[in-house]
Amino acid sequence: MKTYIKLFALSSLLTLGACSQDFLENEPYTDKVTENFYKTPSDAFEGLIAVYDVLQREAYGGPLLISEQASDDCFGGYGIADAQTDIEWDRFSYVSDKDMNKDVWSNAYLGIYRANILLENLGKVNWGSDTALKTRYEAEARFLRAHFHFTAAKMFGDIIPLDHTVTTSEFELPRQAPEVTYALIASDLKFAADNLGPENYSQAGNANYGRITKWAAEAYLARTFLFYTGTYGKADLAGVVSKAEATAYINDAVNNSGHGLVADFANLWLAASFENFAGEDNTEMVWAVRFNGSGKGNWDLHEGNRFQVNIAPRGGSIGKYATGWGGATVNPKLVDSYEAGDTRKAASFIDYAGENLNFDPQAREQRQYTGYSWKKYCPITNAAGTAVVEANGGNFQIDNYQDYAIIRFSDVLLMAAELNLQSNPALAQADYDRVRDRAFKNTTHRKTVSLENIMKERQLELALEGLRYFDLIRQGMTVTKAAIDNNTGDSQFNVTFRTETQGWFPLPQSQIILSNGTITQNPGWN
Repeated sequence: MKTYIKLFALSSLLTLGACSQDFLENEPYTDKVTENFYKTPSDAFEGLIAVYDVLQREAYGGPLLISEQASDDCFGGYGIADAQTDIEWDRFSYVSDKDMNKDVWSNAYLGIYRANILLENLGKVNWGSDTALKTRYEAEARFLRAHFHFTAAKMFGDIIPLDHTVTTSEFELPRQAPEVTYALIASDLKFAADNLGPENYSQAGNANYGRITKWAAEAYLARTFLFYTGTYGKADLAGVVSKAEATAYINDAVNNSGHGLVADFANLWLAASFENFAGEDNTEMVWAVRFNGSGKGNWDLHEGNRFQVNIAPRGGSIGKYATGWGGATVNPKLVDSYEAGDTRKAASFIDYAGENLNFDPQAREQRQYTGYSWKKYCPITNAAGTAVVEANGGNFQIDNYQDYAIIRFSDVLLMAAELNLQSNPALAQADYDRVRDRAFKNTTHRKTVSLENIMKERQLELALEGLRYFDLIRQGMTVTKAAIDNNTGDSQFNVTFRTETQGWFPLPQSQIILSNGTITQNPGWN
């Protein structure tokens, strides 16, 4: 049976040239199939673009939004008449017939499938003398395969690692132990880190901005190392990468990548800086998923950032902030944890009272109103008060265009501080200081580096960027529960983290049913 592949142009990443095909050829004209497609480097490039394309689907509000709602940084939010799904994430409850997490699971495995299709067909391409290009495409595809595996593994725990496209006899494969999955992830990331060149695409106007680099692979290796070793109490990354190797990789990214910190934290975020916005292709962005507003209301396209509407102010634009659904309201405990003079506070959150914005939660039907919402990623209005995306002919729900930053250089510095803490405390201190110095715009707020201080700095620096929940999980259930449990006296904000879940989210019920008993639900979610 032929395997049909649909190729998507990721126009926000790269622009593909026009392709021609002789209409007299006896191969299918309207369908591209693996048996006749992979012949030229251009074909392989299209296959690579198809893998990248899946990244844009992750910004519909999947792992980023779900994990923030589950963390101590946010509540569920949305409208009082909206579905209860988001309250359930906030309160660690579950309704199986909603097939919760279906998109998280399916998008991860769609990405894995497309990566495997490409990797299995690279050998069919006539590369001529350009074998380096083949290695580059393999490295990018393997990085992306690792990313999709990690996206699922950090959400669900045990998953089904796939280093090949499955046959019909493998449709009911069981989940594997973590070390099996993470050995594949580590091998893929190591290959990418060792085989990609020293290019840094984070410069204004660089056509390759958004593509995987050596530096992104090194940073991602450190991220997976810290999560796996912390969560599972291991000394190395599944026997593939030692702590010394992970430390060497992250130090290389710090010292040799050419990435750096934007001088003003606020300039990283459009809604916080406007005219001083550093641009999305700035030096701090080690890796980001790219978006644009070219869809113009076409729901069949996936070019826009569909996540942004979820966290924007509910019930209409207010001031410079464009309208949205009011999801994931910010916990005041997070806002209050910033010290005086920390520029990240005003740049990260909309403070309705503090900014003299007349936000009436009853009139806007806002659930779990806290007085704060996301400034990071919030869409903006123009001078006339119209959402910029609509003024440009787009739909405010699907055509927002801000990129999703997966790895910033400040995260690289904090991971380096953590990995160097025992072996080179002076270097750890220097990396840690760089983040705090930028936050306060001076050197008078430095603290002695420690694991506790690093973890707190990660919460403040990387708030609302999809990392907090997983940083808690890797510190253990006691730490996680102490941070997430909440009882303010107002029952709508009561949260009790259930340690019996071990921090894993429930598997989509549809996958359990389709597995015919091979897959069972995660603990605590039956």
